[in-house]
Amino acid sequence: MNGFQRIAAVSQQPDDFAGNGEAPESYTAPALNQDGINAIELDTKFNQARTAMLALQNPDGHWCFPLEADCTIPAEYILMMHFMDEIDVILENKIARFIRDKQDMTHGGWPLYYGGAFDISCTIKSYYALKLAGDSTDAPHMVRARDAILQRGGAAKANVFTRLLLAMYDQIPWRGVPVVPSELVLLPSWFPFHISKVSYWSRTVMIPLSILCTMKARAINPRKVNIRELFIVPPEEEKNYFPKADTLLKRAFMLVERILSRIEPKLPQSIRQYSIRKAERWTLERLNGECGIGAIFPAMVNAHEALTLLGYDYDHPNRVQCRNALRGLLVDEGERSWCQPCTSPVWDTVLTSLALQEDPTTDQEPVMRALDWLVEQQVLDEPGDWRDKRPDLPGGGWAFQYANPHYPDLDDTAAVGWALEQGGAERHHKSLERAANWLAGMQSRNGGFAAFDIDNVYHYLNEIPFADHGALIDPPTSDVTARCVGLLGKYGKHQREVWRGISFLLREQEKNGSWFGRWGTNYIYGTWSVLEAFRLAKFDMQHHSVRRAVKWLESVQRVDGGWGETNDSYLDTQLAGRFTETSTAFQTAWAVLGLMAAGEVNSEPVRRGIQYLLRNQCSDHLWEEPWFTAPGFPRVFYLRYHGYSKFFPLWALARYRALTREVGN
Repeated sequence: MNGFQRIAAVSQQPDDFAGNGEAPESYTAPALNQDGINAIELDTKFNQARTAMLALQNPDGHWCFPLEADCTIPAEYILMMHFMDEIDVILENKIARFIRDKQDMTHGGWPLYYGGAFDISCTIKSYYALKLAGDSTDAPHMVRARDAILQRGGAAKANVFTRLLLAMYDQIPWRGVPVVPSELVLLPSWFPFHISKVSYWSRTVMIPLSILCTMKARAINPRKVNIRELFIVPPEEEKNYFPKADTLLKRAFMLVERILSRIEPKLPQSIRQYSIRKAERWTLERLNGECGIGAIFPAMVNAHEALTLLGYDYDHPNRVQCRNALRGLLVDEGERSWCQPCTSPVWDTVLTSLALQEDPTTDQEPVMRALDWLVEQQVLDEPGDWRDKRPDLPGGGWAFQYANPHYPDLDDTAAVGWALEQGGAERHHKSLERAANWLAGMQSRNGGFAAFDIDNVYHYLNEIPFADHGALIDPPTSDVTARCVGLLGKYGKHQREVWRGISFLLREQEKNGSWFGRWGTNYIYGTWSVLEAFRLAKFDMQHHSVRRAVKWLESVQRVDGGWGETNDSYLDTQLAGRFTETSTAFQTAWAVLGLMAAGEVNSEPVRRGIQYLLRNQCSDHLWEEPWFTAPGFPRVFYLRYHGYSKFFPLWALARYRALTREVGN
């Protein structure tokens, strides 16, 4: 039984109630705080949750929870094994079992997140992976998936990344995909397209992919499995692989694409070979040991396949690195296995630490061990890509994963700095100073902060045919800006950057009073992030922007006292802060933390939110639910941080408990 099924399993009534809602004559009411919450229950359940979280800490001090994406990732793991004829049959069967379990019977396909709508690209990859693993096309689950794909136009309607994979498997002609030439690495920085003008995740995927596309990679596909049954028009006859351009800019880029597709095969071989070798060197420089290029699955797969195509032997150290990095993303559940898009140890560790720091009665020794571990991960003098814009700025950031020194990110860095500042240890002072200085130097011209880059605002690039996912760039966002403003405001030495950041946030506030959540779902996350930043920066919490945000959070509270928001709010802003299914523990925690940051600890909405969290605590004393918690890319790729339903509710209970004790004293 999962956490979602356990809703209401924890009764609000004392254990010795007779069961009819009436207290026995001998019953003495437990102590209540001023908001009417059972203080004994609050203490007990908080202490149980804290103990459970501490039990999950690794011996070296860090926490790391699974990070789940849609079935595209495990399906691509199977496809990768067949691409290179390196098939682990036992692993393949375990992954196939996971993919089958995730099929949604309401529409017959695979969604981008739990309970989501049918996604044709995810379904095509899942179907192909299962067929490669030996599933019969006549099996009921395969029939349902095939019918759903055909009803929606067939495999020709897949997105760019899926079509690129199908081209490498000889399922569609190469004319069905955009040209991704290796010569991209030769373009000068002033050119409209340059690798420094796209996001870190885009460049780490694109450069090794350009090698595969330039060399017209062909999967070995040892069992010669095809999926022609998923096409309405035979793929070699299909004329409409590219969606109709709906803007003038897209039409212009499509014209360039057509011209380039005709020129590309005629490029001089000397230039072609030079560009391939330069792309190879770029990739090798960023292989990142056994954490993989970019420490993200799509880039790691492309690099592994590209090195294979370039002739690297199976036992070559670089191939071994790639293979081990990919294996390191696997989660083995016994009967089934699945693959993570990346790992999240720094993020999980710092957020858990912040939750535990919130409570003055918690022994801080485990937190200090966590902070010591984090300090060891700080990226200082490594040659990161961010130095393209700030070559003279000393390093000081943190990456999201165990190791990703080319790509420290601002969100993790701000959160770690926040925890270090609150920890107050003298031995962490230098790390905190380096972090704050690095963040201040990474502010974009508009006052905001992006995830990895500075002024990465070339929005026209999202119109090129390759960028149908709409996430080719990394512009400043409210949630990352909020984290940076909060840390810098608390640190106290970069006030100019703080006020520029606050001005950005005030401009970004939505008409309804909320803020957009780029890296967490969605407006509840964004609004909590900004209100928390305002608290840390000592912004006027009576400011009308804060009051509007409070009013919005209160307006979307659900009848059960919790909060919930669907990932569909990225598609339809009318769904901001709303979810037809249920409240969630993590979103309830965000809302409650945001309201308490705004000074609303004694409000009825906060009390009801805390009661929701207490009521829905699971038997293991934490919280568990199947809902996906964040976008990787809004609209096209979503994530479920398994830790969010654990440490965020703990954080909310800790703050509420601490603040109400202060009032009581």
